[in-house]
Amino acid sequence: MASEAPAQDTHGAGVLVPASGSTSKRTVVGVFCGLCPGTSPAHVGAARSLAEVFHKNRISLVYGGGTVGLMGEVAKTLVALSGPDSVHGIIPEPLVKWEQESPRDLNEKDEYGRTTVVPDMHTRKQLMAKEVIEGGPGSGFVALSGGYGTLEELMEVITWNQLGIHSRGVVVFNVEGYYDGLIQWVRTAVSSGFIAPGNGGILVEALDAEEVVKQLQEYKVAEGRFKLDWSQK
Repeated sequence: MASEAPAQDTHGAGVLVPASGSTSKRTVVGVFCGLCPGTSPAHVGAARSLAEVFHKNRISLVYGGGTVGLMGEVAKTLVALSGPDSVHGIIPEPLVKWEQESPRDLNEKDEYGRTTVVPDMHTRKQLMAKEVIEGGPGSGFVALSGGYGTLEELMEVITWNQLGIHSRGVVVFNVEGYYDGLIQWVRTAVSSGFIAPGNGGILVEALDAEEVVKQLQEYKVAEGRFKLDWSQK
């Protein structure tokens, strides 16, 4: 894996078990997506609709901290609806100039929520995962359309799920067939013997924003996940 596994709350086979009283915790969804808007307006529309459904369901967003492309769209839309406390952006310091549209006071909440600057990509992903793992029921990870970085982040949380590091849902928001190839690759990997049939369902598909949240709320832990103990000895 590309980075160190995040801290977790696990029992037995590594399945996340909420602590007593944790049912009152707010749902947190980590969203991976591109810094570009895409050539079809459907991608930006999907980002906006996802934020609207998050607002409707009182879901908090943790994301990569950018203010451009789909990143910026989902963040600013949710902040406009739910306020700056609903969005937490986590961005590596070297990417601040690249992923920020204009200079901002990153010590203050603004139209993109609150922002935490970290030293590297590993820390960004670890902190995002930690917030999702510690979130309330229905917390999980969602991939909107994106490029190499989006795919890498998505694959890492899928791998962590398979290894028993977390048990949160992992959903691709498949806009205009954008992830058809990835979904077919998973099927091919299962039929070719590289992914166990019991793990073929770790990644689930949603075709609209309402379905994204439903898939997270109803997510079933894959039967084939590795029963590994990741607790610190």
